[in-house]
Amino acid sequence: MAISAASRLGISAFDENNIVELRPNWSKEEAKVAISTVYRQVLGNDHLMNSERLTSAESLLADGSISVREFVRAVAKSELYKSKFFYNNYHPRTIELNFKHLLGRAPYDEAEIVEHLDLYQNEGFEADIDSYIDSDEYVRNFGDNIVPYYRGFSTQKGQKTVGFTRMFQLYQGYANSDRAQGNTGSPRLTYDLARNMATPVRTSEVKDKTSLSGTTTTERGNLYRLRVTQGAPGGKAQLRRSLKEYVVPYERLSATLQKINKQGGRVLNITNA
Repeated sequence: MAISAASRLGISAFDENNIVELRPNWSKEEAKVAISTVYRQVLGNDHLMNSERLTSAESLLADGSISVREFVRAVAKSELYKSKFFYNNYHPRTIELNFKHLLGRAPYDEAEIVEHLDLYQNEGFEADIDSYIDSDEYVRNFGDNIVPYYRGFSTQKGQKTVGFTRMFQLYQGYANSDRAQGNTGSPRLTYDLARNMATPVRTSEVKDKTSLSGTTTTERGNLYRLRVTQGAPGGKAQLRRSLKEYVVPYERLSATLQKINKQGGRVLNITNA
């Protein structure tokens, strides 16, 4: 169940009463609703022009040739999705949005980001998308016929508490879109995931209504110091530990962590510079 007073917090649109599912003997109108809801969810509530619609995949769903799950897969693998969320973003930001769009939650920890970075680098974009949609988590929560929704706002079995506060860092209101948010190309959770800390949530008053949202990038401060153990070059055995420090702005923190990971380094700690 979503937390109390959900309507005042701006998340009532995501309670269980609004789940869209194509049950047996569904009508054409119900299929249209499912198609529209998939677009809104997977494309992060971004505006969709008629010329951008995946008409072939829509037809396959409408005549029962594919499931809702396969339509979600088609949208997530499409050039349309890539143009909105892949080409112009830092990759960790794309992964954050993949979690949000396809699993309905935020990443829990840095290990999940690293896992998907490695999968993309080794097997490619489509294999990474498949890993979300073919996961036990997706099947358990959405199956073949439920449109993914923001379940990160609900308390449920298998949902970590930290995921609730992280979700607000990726959520900026029901009427907003993932491409309309400020600083969209940069990841939102790098700092908290790297330090394995809870994500703070703040309240704001808009037209006498209380809403929750994550903190903004500028609220994180300017510079961070990373203390790193360097990996041995070329995959050779490391005879002694070499320490190095980096001082980077928050906007470059994610890219620096990726670089360190590729070089076989390990971050010992991150502090304000």
